[in-house]
Amino acid sequence: MTRRDVAFPSSDGTCAGWVFDPAGSDDAAARPIIVLGHGLGGVKEMRLDAFAERFAAAGYRCLAFDYRHFGASTGEPRQLLDIGRQRDDWAAAVAYARSLDSVDADRVVLWGSSFGGGLVIDAAARDSRIAAVISQCPFTDGIASARATDLRSTVKVVARAVRDVAGSLVGRPPVMVDLAGPPGSAALMTAPDCEPGYRAVAEHAPAFRNEVAARFGLAIARYLPGRRVRKLRCPIMFGICVTDTVAPAAATRRHAKTAARAEISEFPCGHFDVYLGAPFERAVTDYVDFLRRHVPPDA
Repeated sequence: MTRRDVAFPSSDGTCAGWVFDPAGSDDAAARPIIVLGHGLGGVKEMRLDAFAERFAAAGYRCLAFDYRHFGASTGEPRQLLDIGRQRDDWAAAVAYARSLDSVDADRVVLWGSSFGGGLVIDAAARDSRIAAVISQCPFTDGIASARATDLRSTVKVVARAVRDVAGSLVGRPPVMVDLAGPPGSAALMTAPDCEPGYRAVAEHAPAFRNEVAARFGLAIARYLPGRRVRKLRCPIMFGICVTDTVAPAAATRRHAKTAARAEISEFPCGHFDVYLGAPFERAVTDYVDFLRRHVPPDA
């Protein structure tokens, strides 16, 4: 396997990424490609490479990328999480993946985790050529996630979000909130396992910043990508963390029932545990099995 740095245009900016080429991929045969994107404020160094390396070992090309405003990608102000812009980044990543040499443009798979797990549902609903989707610990229901958040934190985040929106209208720098923080803090994720869990995943990601422009706090409850599952005609695997405090498992199960070709793997762990150790091994094994059955690398 080899990994190379790449960049591709997305709207008014550029997304940075890595392309993983499996051993023997210099042959003439066109292979499927898996496009990987992270969740809330995540960057590609936060274990996207670990999943991509395992997929490449199974014979798949992979493209892992950073959203604009995050990591190595362009975009000002930094740490701006805008749902519409991230939808555009997914579309741009898919278009770039299809343009690569020796890639089968009709065998593009989307892999997204956490908030990215919701965005891949959205992206596949917009692109009928997507061959399959893997949605890990997915954010499928903003209302369910908002209800799971500490009320004290919600009040603090909304107050900062209003200040951020007001300031943006007159050109002020963003007002920030933490992505993960202790219970009751002004952070988007404040369950007891969130801050230590997120920092463990970010241990080898120097580009990670535990903050985001607060205006995103006003958009969370209104984003309901799970409702688009019923539009998918490709197979989709939901990797559900049973004790998830960020993206409640019950909401994901409910939306999965509306999919025409859904499969579910459940892992007895929390939202951030699935990136590391034994839960990671279990998850990536299930994902490779799903891929080989629906989008085999040598078809």
